Amino acid sequence: MSSLQKLNQRNIQKTIKPQSKGKRRHNLWFERAMAILALLNLLLVMFDLTYVPLRDFWLQRKIQVFSFNIGPIESKGFPIPIPIPDITEFYDPVKGIEPYRDTQQYLLKVDELQNKLIKPGLQSPEVAAILADLRLRSEEMIDTNPFQVANKTGTLEKIKNKMREHIHNSQDSSKEAFRQFWSEENLAANPVEELNFFNDEIRPLIENNYFRPIGENGEFKDLFGLIDFPFFVIFSIEFFSRTWFISRRRTGVSWIDAMLWRWYDIFLLLPFARWLRIIPVTIRLDQAKLFDSNRIQKLARQGFVVRIAGDMTEVVAILLINQVQGAIRQGELTKWLMQKEVRPYIDLNDTDEVAALTTIMVNTTVHQVLPKIKPDLEALLQHNFDKVINQSSAYQQLSQLPGLEKLQNQLTKRISQELLQSIYDGLHLAIEEDPVGEKLFQQLLENLKEALGTEVQSKPTIQEVESLIVDFLEEVKVNYVEGLELGYNDEDFEELLDQKRAIRQVAQR
Repeated sequence: MSSLQKLNQRNIQKTIKPQSKGKRRHNLWFERAMAILALLNLLLVMFDLTYVPLRDFWLQRKIQVFSFNIGPIESKGFPIPIPIPDITEFYDPVKGIEPYRDTQQYLLKVDELQNKLIKPGLQSPEVAAILADLRLRSEEMIDTNPFQVANKTGTLEKIKNKMREHIHNSQDSSKEAFRQFWSEENLAANPVEELNFFNDEIRPLIENNYFRPIGENGEFKDLFGLIDFPFFVIFSIEFFSRTWFISRRRTGVSWIDAMLWRWYDIFLLLPFARWLRIIPVTIRLDQAKLFDSNRIQKLARQGFVVRIAGDMTEVVAILLINQVQGAIRQGELTKWLMQKEVRPYIDLNDTDEVAALTTIMVNTTVHQVLPKIKPDLEALLQHNFDKVINQSSAYQQLSQLPGLEKLQNQLTKRISQELLQSIYDGLHLAIEEDPVGEKLFQQLLENLKEALGTEVQSKPTIQEVESLIVDFLEEVKVNYVEGLELGYNDEDFEELLDQKRAIRQVAQR
């Protein structure tokens, strides 16, 4: 071995030097720590993305169950409180959510009304002024729709429907319902019950409304980027450091190549489409041996196979038939029938498989099948002979002679047996080795093909044959091939996959 080869071998050994057990354990703990940190960041991203749609839950901290409306059947259900802290006061500023001024003042005015009912009382001028203000604010709320900014117009419709149902004037307008509700006559009957209805049914819906300002970029104000920035710094340092070390440790791998090697980590650095971070998180958890993704990958591949199997089967079948139709239209059928020299057939094992299979089937039929069904064939032939003789006019005239019927049965039975025996003997002779007979049979086939090719040379005949075959193949596509996808559903392909898995298990055993 030359000195240059020894030097190259030492360099290769240095490049692929195995890591020690302690170093591998240290790397595994580092991978797990970074994977858990990426998972925490993904959970925070998912919470941020769902916070605004689920803000009503975070604000009320309860779930309404068994609430449905199916035609005349209606159920309001009942709320189940969830013992979690109120996080809206901390996270609303992150999303730029502020109390809507008009609806907030509306609720404060209701609180003021509740205090005035205790002292000085319902009949006081102060209460009358508050009720008038509430009636005016209710009309303005219906006209201006302050819920539109928060995309909660449906909440305003709920408020209007609940108020109409409570006042029992569903035919009148919601404004009239609010005017009647905030009247001295309505509150005088039972002020506690009326205010409890408002606090239980109407107040939570109004509290859900909010205002969210729009920034200079035309989007809603959102400060989540400030929370995500520390994660961005950590993942950026890790990404560039890791890829730099990979480029130094791997021969022939540049820094750019190493970055492409860790392409999935780039999603952790993007300030948009943050939900794509589920890709690097899943890969990192799998690499850190905290999560096994092999089963999910297997199920995903099987689902992909199930979805495309029907389309692929249909496309392949249609493509095959189209190729046959194209060959016929181009005159390949005529060329095959009229060719004098047949293209040599490539034999891989010096065996005529078609002839061998034919011989096996014929021998099985003659030596094993026919002897077993011979009585049935004799009975069938005798029945047909009797039927023909009985329909003969000459036999009907002689049928009155004594003993003729017995003679007929013996005659038909003998004829049936002789006929079947002749056929059976002929088949035995046919399957015996006969070189001369085989040569004559091959000559017959060649002459038949030549005669057929000569006769179909007439243009009208071959055109008609080609047209009929093409039309037949088109009907096959319409009736069978294009119905393959309809004939197989997901359950059928799942059954095929089950069979595939069963075959694999048998092969492994």
